[in-house]
Amino acid sequence: MTIDARTLLPIAEHAASIASEIIRSKAPGVVTAKGDRDMATEVDYAVEHAVREFLSRETPEIGFLGEEEGISHAGDGLMWALDPVDGTANFLHGIPLCGVSLGLVDKDMPTLGVIELPILGIRYTAAEGAGTQANGAAIRVSDACDLEAAIVALGDYAVGENAHERNRPRFALTHELAARVQRIRMFGSAAIDLAWVADGKIDANIMLSNNPWDTAAGVVIAREAGAAVVDIDGSPHSMTAHATIAASPKLVADLVELIAEARKAAKYSERTAE
Repeated sequence: MTIDARTLLPIAEHAASIASEIIRSKAPGVVTAKGDRDMATEVDYAVEHAVREFLSRETPEIGFLGEEEGISHAGDGLMWALDPVDGTANFLHGIPLCGVSLGLVDKDMPTLGVIELPILGIRYTAAEGAGTQANGAAIRVSDACDLEAAIVALGDYAVGENAHERNRPRFALTHELAARVQRIRMFGSAAIDLAWVADGKIDANIMLSNNPWDTAAGVVIAREAGAAVVDIDGSPHSMTAHATIAASPKLVADLVELIAEARKAAKYSERTAE
């Protein structure tokens, strides 16, 4: 099934409005533990239920994947991917860096994205071939070309099973970046990381993960704003990629090389610790 993603943007924006109203109007409520230092609030579930119900009525032919409750039905190559509250820990602690992330995935490629930051009052939208907008105004990625002048956001450190092992490359990457870039930032929200690359607020984002609900919307928003979005080895990014690197195009080669150096350092550290 193929569709012009631009035709679905009004529906996706309506879904984001439904979600944002819930986030603005409700307290986090009961917190459900999902694993070691991982949680969901009542609002996460309320948003996912409301958006799932709305999209199942408006686009019954399209599948739906939500972070909290998984796939409700599989579409014919098309699927909505939702993170109902991206940055749940921030939301729970009253930090305004959280939002709704809704992407449309066509096979393995995101073609539409809406990220709404309800507490900050910003909505980012993009559809393949239509550019990226923030509150209706066109935005572009920064023109940064030197790591020494770049602000780079990192995804969260790992929690849960095998967190220590999974964090070795993250710690090594932090070490390498600290010696090379102007500043490192960790906002605690993949949606914000990718949207702010698109908006030129930061120059690059590195996440050593790639969950569709985290990245589908942000990847197309960044890409349509002129960012290069690649996998950990520099190959084109898709929903089956191992990592998500989005940056001003002139930074990508240096970042991929730096990540490779960090991974080598992490492996050496692991061998010497044995």
